[in-house]
Amino acid sequence: MAPPPAPTTERPMKRNALAPMLALAPLALALAGCGSTDDASTEAEADTVEMTADAALDDVTVEPAADAEANAVEAATEDAEASAAEAGANAADVAARAQAAAAAADDETEPQ
Repeated sequence: MAPPPAPTTERPMKRNALAPMLALAPLALALAGCGSTDDASTEAEADTVEMTADAALDDVTVEPAADAEANAVEAATEDAEASAAEAGANAADVAARAQAAAAAADDETEPQ
């Protein structure tokens, strides 16, 4: 086996190198804060090549077309409600007949 490498002498990092960086940080932030004093709202205004939505629709003369199927959902809902009401009435009728048949069967099977 080879012998371990000889330790090298390293220069320790100077702690004084950190001080100038810390001193320059506020200066960098101060420079970043400098800039235009224009109001931000002027940046958001539309350019002259843009137009408002109303101006874009001034030349439109066609009225919206009526949708024949727009009320189809409403009609289907009414049909479904009517079917559900009819099914409920039929179920109540069947239940009444079943109770009547059960009562008649009980009367026939009771000893006299």
